[in-house]
Amino acid sequence: MKAIVCTEYGSPEVMQLKEVEKPTPKDNEVLIRIHATTVTSADLRLRKADPFAVRFFYGFIKPKKNAILGSELAGEIEAVGKNVTQFQAGDRVFAGAGISLGANAEYICLPEAGAIAIKPTNMTYEEAAAIPFGSTTSLIFLRDKGKIQSGQKVLIYGASGALGTAAVQLAKYFSTEVTGVCSTANLELVKSLGADAVIDRTQEDFTKSGKTYDIIFDTVGKSSFSGCLRSLKQQGIYLRAVHINLSPILRGLWTSMTSSKKVIGGTAIERKADLIFLKELIEAGKIKSVIDRRYSLEQTAEAHRYVEQGRKKGSVVITVKHDCS
Repeated sequence: MKAIVCTEYGSPEVMQLKEVEKPTPKDNEVLIRIHATTVTSADLRLRKADPFAVRFFYGFIKPKKNAILGSELAGEIEAVGKNVTQFQAGDRVFAGAGISLGANAEYICLPEAGAIAIKPTNMTYEEAAAIPFGSTTSLIFLRDKGKIQSGQKVLIYGASGALGTAAVQLAKYFSTEVTGVCSTANLELVKSLGADAVIDRTQEDFTKSGKTYDIIFDTVGKSSFSGCLRSLKQQGIYLRAVHINLSPILRGLWTSMTSSKKVIGGTAIERKADLIFLKELIEAGKIKSVIDRRYSLEQTAEAHRYVEQGRKKGSVVITVKHDCS
């Protein structure tokens, strides 16, 4: 099968299209014929080994043999292991590949119990592939870590990215008053997703306005730590989806121990139940994908270069075409 293999850590040019062995499902796995996948900010960090700790998981000197990036996908189940009961060949699914990655390819094997669900009926494969990473992460941060409640005031920083576009829609679903912070070019997009107010980060520093919020969700790791704390109400929660540097981790722990305000970072692992929950919201018209650009599998390095500019709106999708001959 064809796959984009990360041959070493570095620039997008290390992403090479190669022929690798097609996987065979184990007894508890399904084999998915991938129709669409994505390139995310997490893929960029892994490709560059930034932070350095990436090397301890994916290879110290260079990525492990046939290291294939890609954390989300949509496709059709081609075969199932003998112990699989929830899926059958022909099922159209969307899935999160987890820390094993491997979605930037024509095929992938995933455990039945993993983050796999039947694809929303009102979404294309490309639209469905853009859900598992950003939407599940935002759901877990807002609902599970932030304990979001109806009537709260919620600010989404980085409201036009993959996490941000999902977070705005989810925060509105939970009946909160949503303020989105983004660049000038994306103000109308964020408004169209339901934000009650939008702030142009290039023109205004929301932390100096005097307004306070119950939840501030930084989806990109670029907000002012001290400024966000000032802008939190008492018992407010500051969520940081990108929380990999030691300094904000320590400051967050100290703040949580010494005040009524909480700082919560960490990671979010995709779960089947979350995908099923999101599927129901999507089919009810509450959530939709935002796709900035589409690339072919062969253009994955070019997609990495675009995402690296830091200006993408929503998701960048890779469409995987299969040779039907």
